[in-house]
Amino acid sequence: MLLGSNIGNSKSYIEKAKFMLAQVVGSDCNESAMYRTEPWGEKDQNFFLNQVVKMESELSPHSMMQAIEKIEKLLGKRKETRYGPRTIDIDILLCDDLIVVDKKLSVPHPRMHKRVFTLIPLNEIAEDIVHPVLKKTIGKLLEECADNSEVIKVQ
Repeated sequence: MLLGSNIGNSKSYIEKAKFMLAQVVGSDCNESAMYRTEPWGEKDQNFFLNQVVKMESELSPHSMMQAIEKIEKLLGKRKETRYGPRTIDIDILLCDDLIVVDKKLSVPHPRMHKRVFTLIPLNEIAEDIVHPVLKKTIGKLLEECADNSEVIKVQ
């Protein structure tokens, strides 16, 4: 999962989200460093703090997404502007080798291979994982990514 925040105490929002995810979704078994990242899409906003977390879960992707939406709402996320500022944003990037595409959910995340703010932290903990649709490792996707947005390790 990719966690991101650019409103208020972003580190605190990410830590709270990880705690809540562990209570509902499953155990955190690996996490990347935190990264200060340039906003993607809508550029006129604060930089984000992002982190990728690998979790073990018994939940289906749809059940996981329902839990994520509740956590985001509890932490103050509002869907006002696509790609706009947010207290917390949690995206499911991959779910083993599953492929899910419907109106509510797309797994793997449909734009993850186009975003260095996702690929850099994901590569840190899952370089050799193969994207189930693109059939390339995360490391290879990062090599091929044309996004040149600023991504700086902060912790």
